[in-house]
Parts: sequence; structure tokens; C-alpha cells
Amino acid sequence: MAPRKRSSRGISFIFCCFRSSDHPEITYRLRNDSSFALQTMEPALPMPPVEELDVMFTELVDELDLTDKHREAMFALPAEKKWQIYCSKKKDQEENKGATSWPEFYIDQLNSMAARKSLIALEKEDEEERNKTIESLKTALRTKPMRFVTRFIDLDGLSCILNFLKSMDYETAESRIHTSLIGCIKALMNNSLGRAHVLAHSESINVIAQSLSTENIKTKVAVLEIMGAVCLVPGGHKKVLEAMLHYQKYASERTRFQTLINDLDKSTGRYRDEVSLKTAIMSFINAVLSQGAGVESLDFRLHLRYEFLMLGIQPVIDKLREHENSTLDRHLDFFEMLRNEDELEFAKRFELVHIDTKSATQMFELTRKRLTHTEAYPHFMSILHHCLQMPYKRSGNTVQYWLLLDRIVQQIVIQSDKGQDPDATPLENFNIKNVVRMLVNENEVKQWKEQAEKMRKEHSELQQKLEKKERECDAKAQEKEEMMQTLNKMKEKLEKESSEHKQVKQQVADLTAQLHEMSRRAICAAGPGGPPLPPGAPGGPLPSPAPGSLLPPPPPPPPPGGCPPPPPPPPPPPGGPPPPPGPPPLDGVMPPPGAPLGLALKKKSIPQPTNALKSFNWSKLPENKLAGTVWTDIDDAKVFKILDLEDLERTFSAYQRQQKEDAIDDTLSSRHKVKELSVIDGRRAQNCNILLSRLKLSNEEIKRAILTMDEQEDLPKDMLEQLLKFVPEKGDIDLLEEHKHELDRMAKADRFLFEMSRINHYQQRLQSLYFKKKFAERVAEVKPKVEAIRAGSKAVLQSSSLQQLLEVVLAFGNYMNKGQRGNAFGFKISSLNKIADTKSSIDKNITLLHYLITIVEKKYPKVLRLHEELRDIPQAAKVNMTELEKEINTLRSGLRAVETELDFQKSQVQQAGDKFVSVVSQFITLASFSFSDVEDLLMEAKELFSKAVKHFGEDTDKMQPDEFFGIFDQFLQAVTEAKQENENMRRRKEEEERRARMEAQLKEQRERERKARKAKESGEEGGEFDDLVSALRSGEVFDKDLSKLKRNRKRIANQLADSSRERPVTKLNF
Repeated sequence: MAPRKRSSRGISFIFCCFRSSDHPEITYRLRNDSSFALQTMEPALPMPPVEELDVMFTELVDELDLTDKHREAMFALPAEKKWQIYCSKKKDQEENKGATSWPEFYIDQLNSMAARKSLIALEKEDEEERNKTIESLKTALRTKPMRFVTRFIDLDGLSCILNFLKSMDYETAESRIHTSLIGCIKALMNNSLGRAHVLAHSESINVIAQSLSTENIKTKVAVLEIMGAVCLVPGGHKKVLEAMLHYQKYASERTRFQTLINDLDKSTGRYRDEVSLKTAIMSFINAVLSQGAGVESLDFRLHLRYEFLMLGIQPVIDKLREHENSTLDRHLDFFEMLRNEDELEFAKRFELVHIDTKSATQMFELTRKRLTHTEAYPHFMSILHHCLQMPYKRSGNTVQYWLLLDRIVQQIVIQSDKGQDPDATPLENFNIKNVVRMLVNENEVKQWKEQAEKMRKEHSELQQKLEKKERECDAKAQEKEEMMQTLNKMKEKLEKESSEHKQVKQQVADLTAQLHEMSRRAICAAGPGGPPLPPGAPGGPLPSPAPGSLLPPPPPPPPPGGCPPPPPPPPPPPGGPPPPPGPPPLDGVMPPPGAPLGLALKKKSIPQPTNALKSFNWSKLPENKLAGTVWTDIDDAKVFKILDLEDLERTFSAYQRQQKEDAIDDTLSSRHKVKELSVIDGRRAQNCNILLSRLKLSNEEIKRAILTMDEQEDLPKDMLEQLLKFVPEKGDIDLLEEHKHELDRMAKADRFLFEMSRINHYQQRLQSLYFKKKFAERVAEVKPKVEAIRAGSKAVLQSSSLQQLLEVVLAFGNYMNKGQRGNAFGFKISSLNKIADTKSSIDKNITLLHYLITIVEKKYPKVLRLHEELRDIPQAAKVNMTELEKEINTLRSGLRAVETELDFQKSQVQQAGDKFVSVVSQFITLASFSFSDVEDLLMEAKELFSKAVKHFGEDTDKMQPDEFFGIFDQFLQAVTEAKQENENMRRRKEEEERRARMEAQLKEQRERERKARKAKESGEEGGEFDDLVSALRSGEVFDKDLSKLKRNRKRIANQLADSSRERPVTKLNF
């Protein structure tokens, strides 16, 4: 007799024990008839001591193979319930102590049935008996204690089942016995130990896959559910792929999965069985595509899906929609949405929306474009060339060559970096990484590095040239833009001045007419004998010059342009310098001014060196201060007779000798000494050389850049600033002039300084050029500061929110303050930042500012626009007026210096290539208008700021912009922080209330659950593997991915709408 059928692993019978703390009782229910209850059983034996009971109960729980959660629940039961469960379980085992309670019985039966390979000679009763025995084994594997499963595994019961599956004939394979045997394996896998044993078996999954060859739909469904669930188990995905490869050879399929696609397309005429099979196939296909390495690897999913697409699964899926089955449609939706998502992601690699994998032309073009101009392109061409040379015969094994090539490429794509193959290896012992490593040669690597270094150098040079051209373009564009802005401003100013000129001219004409009328009236009033008008009076005659008198010439007419003539030079002041001295005495030496006129210094006889010497940087005492000093008694001529002048000349020669090493002969090495002339200070020369090396321009290029005012943008601003530090000084120029005939032997720094000293007004030109380059930048730095003061002043003057807020604060202050501190009509704006100093007496974390913001949010919501209306305040608070005026004065003085230099250069004869006058004239015109614009803005900003300060009752003489606007800026920051703190306090309060509500709801829910458990009878609980199979069958296992893909559905559809598809997008059913 078959054992009583109970819930999985015998644990459902204990659920009644969790209902209440009443006297324990156990109620049994049959699986198929939940309304039929068996008798209530009471323990007949007395309960042993607690320690002994715990040991006995532990043995019982270990046999049940429970989860950790259920084990804890079991051990938490009272001792009385533990004893009741133990007695009930032992009684059940005693009742079922028959032959069928031992695994040996079933193993013997399996071996006996496997020996009888055919069902042809069996009667129908015998077939029913065999099927009943196998069903009994399936039930025992589900319900018997853990030791039964362990014993079955130890006796190699799995091998007996697999041998039976391998040896059965066609009739047995099509019978219910086949389905029951698969059910036994499924029941065994429902146990954690049994599942691990099945997965560890070398050929278990392969033998299960062989059962797909049957025509029995129920058997196929059971096989597909097992294999689909194995895909979800860690390490099972690859085993399933290997099993399908094994089935390909077993069933003589052309390709893997061919049988599945055929069954998917086949119509049996039995709707329920047909839908059940096709649902199982689609759930298996989705598990294969989405699990294992396909969870992370797009390439692996594309690899597997391509197999199904080549077998024609897409038209079959379109036809399956006609079944209109919700569960089947769910699996179809997941397949298509996952495919669309993967194809879109794959197309993004090529910056496309879709790739037509059926078009060989498009795939070739994409590959060609991807590899063009890369090092791989020659190898790609080589592959194509040799593919053309591949042997081809219609009847022969030439297809195997292409199969080999296909498998090699597949291995390259799907093999991981560690050499692991997620799928069955197309080529065994073929590790791509090792092969690639063998192909890499050290010489090739070295050659590539050299080539890369060369290209990097070329790239750097091109980048420098490009940056130079970009600087030139930017400078020209900026100059053009500034010129257009200035011209527009000049036009507006000219129109304004013309209008004013007309008005003044009209006023002058009116005054002249009035003056003539008054003169005529005066003459008429005086009569003929009236006194004559004094000369020079209005309307009177001009005085005529006396004969012989010297009158100053009339002033010259004003030059064109309306500018007044320059003022005459001032007369010499009284006590001016004496007339120039007369010719020097005959001996050529002038006496010092302080010395007696009869005393004259004799010309010294100083020996001259044969070569130039380094200079001695001393301060020479003027000759007019020699009288009465020690220097009148000193005669250095005596010293020249004692000194070794040749040694002095050798030691301090201006020529730097650079010796070439020659170990053969010192005389030969002395012939190769190169003399270099250097007369300037060594450290100064070294720094100058560093600057020239960074500048990377020859002296001629630097000279041309200075003369043309750097039209080609060769001199960056930072380099100009450094060049100003190396302007030739007068002492350097004098020394260099003495050696100008030795120009070729001058050191690099000396020659640079010498050639720069030949430029007329070199320092002034350089300063003008530097000012020209920096002018726009300085104006751009100054103008925003002026604009910030202007905008900030307007903001505080026009802000209605600020006025409203001040009104509220005034009300707060008058209400809270008493006596002399109260009854105020206004307050200093600095008081705004003292609002936060007043703490609440209820909560020290709450200040008057927090309360003020709360009131404002409720009563004056328009005040919340305060930050928006005062958005210019933070920038205005950063402006220091003293520093701003200093910067503007620097601009003014620099502009004057450039104008002065322009006037000087205009008076000089222009050299060839000298563009100073033309370039600077244009610059002065533009810069003057730009600077006057800044001055006008500053004047307007000062007026607005003064008005704003007075507006708030502050002292305009003491209040500066950074202080004034800083008060508002600090207040705005404090308001922002206080608002955030208010929000945080509100959220904390809401969180506490929400937590309290949740605790109440949770308490209520627990109470409901407790009552529900009390009212609910114990039911069945499926095993873990059963749950996995059930979730796979219904599609719940794909819910997470499906919901994610649904969210992207609209985006995918929009992108696919603009592209040409190789097939129409199937309408998905949800």
C-alpha cells in the first residue's frame, strides 16, 4: 500500500501548532480534499524530561530538512507541543513500516522494470502496477524523512532512474511511466541534498534532455520545466546548454534547439496540451537567454538568440499570438522586449538605431567603417582575401572549413578574459587569450611604442600650431567685436553731440541777435553827441595797433577734428638753469663744479686690456663731489704697476671658454676652445636664456612681433610680462655697444639684449603692447564689478519683498521691545543679522528667524521671492570700492602712457615694417571709448549706491558697497539656512508621525495575521524546486526584467519608429 500523502518533507502537519496557546492538537487534511479532516490525536505516552525531549526533537527536525526560518519556529514551540509532534510523527512512521518505506524496495523495482525493456507483452494491469510503483516512489521522495532521501542517494537510486530512462523502448517512452520517472527526478531535486546530487551527476541533465524525443506532451513539459529551473540554479545554465548540445547529437539535429522550434511551430489540434507545451518551451527559451552569463553579457545573449533567430523563431512567435493565452503571451512579450532592448543597445555601439542582421551588406559596411584607419584594417582585408580563396565544392566537406571559421569567431566573442567559456566550447582546448599572447612580439611592441611616440610628438606640434591660430582668430574676432561695439557707441554719441551742437548753435544765434539789438538801441539812445564806446566793448570798434608795436600773431586755426591746439610751452621759471657752458678747455677735462676754477683733473693713464673684461657693478662718485675727500689723495696708477694684469684679464675675461675634451693632447684641445662673449650678469643671463627657450622664437621674430605690435599673436601675455623683466638697462647697452663689432661671438642672452636695444623706445613699445593685450581682460574684470554695484543697488531699491519683510521685522521689534528700545520707526539694516540671536524659550534650537520665516510663509507668501529679487546681492557684496577705483586709475594711467608713446612715435621717422602708429591709433580710439563707457557706468553705479544707502537711512560717507551689500548677503544666507532647518524639522516631525502610524498599522496587521493563522487550517507547502518551476511556468521569475523593459518600451518604440526594420515590431500584449 502506498504511504499516506502529506505535504512537502512532512512539515505542514505542524502548522496547526502555531495557531494558539491552547491545548495542542493535530489535524490532518488530505491533499485533494481539504474539507475532509482526520481524527484529532493526543499523545498516549508520558512526556520525558526536557533535556531528553530536546535531543529527540532535534533528531526529528533534522530528518525534515527544514529551512532555517522553520527550524527556529519549531524549536520555539512549548515542550508539550514538541512532544505531541514527536509522538504523532513516530506513530505515522510505525503505521507505514512496510516494504515501501525502504529505498531498497524501489531500487529493486526499478532494476526489475529496466530489465523488462518492452511493454508489448504486458497486460494493462501490469502497466498500471508499474506506474503505480513509480508514482509511489515519487511520493516517498517528497514526503519521507530526510534519512529516506539520503539512503536512496547512497544506494545510487538516481543512477537506477537514469538507466531506466536510457534503456526504455518506444512504447515505454510514450507511456505514463516515462512521465512518472521524470517526476521522480523532479521530486528528488525538490530536496536540497537531492538537487545537489542531481547537478553533480555527470550525465543526469543529458539523460533528462534525451526525454525530449518523446511524443508525450506531459513528459516534454516536465523535462522543459526541470531544465528551465536548472538554468536558474547557480552553475546550472552551462549544464543545460551542454545537455542541449548532447541532445543535438542524440536526435541527429542539424543545429541545437531545432526540435524545440519544430514543436513550437507544430499544431496538434489539442488546444490545452498545445498551449501547455508551447508555454513550457518559451519559458525554457527565456530562461536560457536571460540567465547564466546572459545576465551580464550582451554579446552572449546575442550569440544565443542568433541561434533561435536562424531557426526561424520570429515568424513562429508571430503565429503564437493567435492562441490568445495570457501566460503564453507573457513569455512572448518578454522574449521580444528583451530582444528589442538588446538590439538597440548593440546598435548604439555603431551609433545607429537598428542593425539589420539579415543584410550581409550592412554588416560588412559596419565592420569596414569600424576598422577603417585602424591597425586591424589590413588584417580584416587579409581575412576577406583568404575567404575568397577558400575551397568551394557543392558536393564535399568544404562547409567544414566555414564551420571551423565560424566556431573560432564564436570562441573569440563569447570567451571571457579569464579564458572561461559560458557556453559549450565550440573548439576544445582553444584559449583565445593564450593565443593572442603568443602573437604579441616584443619587437612589434617596441616598434609600436616608437611609432606612437612619433605620432604623439607630431600631434603635440600640430596642437601648438592649432592653438596659435586659434589665439590669432580669437584676438581678431574679439578686436572686431569691440570695434563694432565702439563704432555703434561712437555713432550714438555723435548723434547726441550733433543734436546738442544744433541747440547750442541756435542759442548762440539768438544771443547774437539780442546783442546786436541791444547795441543798436544803445547807439540810438546816446545820440550823435554821445560818448564813444570804449574800444573792445561789445559792438565797439576794435583797437588798431600802434605803429611799430609788436602784437602776438593770431592763434592758429583749430586742427581738423575739433580738438583745440596744444597749449604753448610754459615760460622758463625765474632762476632757470644757467646758459650752456662754453667749450671745454684744451686738455679736454672740465674742472668739477665745486672745485676752484683753476683746478683741473688730469686725464688718467689707465692700461687697456687686450680682450673685453666682465664689468664691475659699482656706483661711480661724481667728479663734483671729489673735493675734500679721500679720493683726492689716492693714485691708482701705482697699483697698475704692481698688479698682474694678464692674470686679472684671464680670470675675469668676458669670453666664456668651453673646452672640448681630448685625452690625446692638451695642445689640440686648446685649439677647439670656443669663445663666447658675455658682459651681463650671469644670473640675469641664465634667466634670460630660460625665457628665450620657452618663447621658442628667434631674435628676428621677436623684433618683428614688437614692431608689428604682434599682429600674428606670437607673444602670449605671460611671455610679454616676462620680457618686461629683461629690458636692456643703460649699463648693459653701454657695455654691449662697446662690443657690437663682436656680434657673432656674443652669448645668446647678450645678443638678444643687444638687438632689442636697437629698437627705438623698446621698453615703451613693449609696455604699450602688454597694455594693449591686457586691456580687454582688465576691462572685463572691472566691468562686472561696476555692474554688480549697479544691479545690487537697483535690487534693494526696487524689491517689494524686502520692503514687506522689513515691515514685518519692525512690527516684531516694536512688539517685543519695551521702553526706550521700542516704539521705533525704523532700524539699521545691520539689525537684520541679529534676528537669529533671539532664542525661543520653548526650544533652544528655534530662533526668532525660524519663527519669522514660518510666519512669512503662511501670511506673506510673496516675500518668499526675496532671493529671486535680490539675486545680484552676493556679487555686489564682493566688490571693494577702493580696489575698484584703484583698478580704474591704473587703466587710466596706462592709457595715458600709451597715448604719450603714440605722440612720440608719430614725431619719429617710421621704419620699414613698423606698424606701431597705425595699430596703436586704432587701439587708442577703441580703448578710449571703452574706458569712457566704464567711467560712465561707475558714475551711474555710485549715484545708485548713494541713493540706496540713503534709502535705508545709512550714512553715505561711512558705508561702503562690500559692507552694505554684505549685510543683505549674510541675511539671505541665514534665511536660506533657517528655511532648510525648518524643512528638516518638518520632515522629522512627519517622519515621526509616519513611523507612529506605521507601527500602529503593523501592530494591527500582526493582530489580523494572528487571527488569520488561528482561523486557518494547516495546508500544504510546496518544495523549493516546485516553487521555482511554478514561477518559471507562470513567468513570475521574469517579472522584474519584464517591468524594467516595459518602462523602456516607449523609448524603444520612438527610436525604432525612425529606422527601417528588418521586420515589423510585433504588437505586444500586456
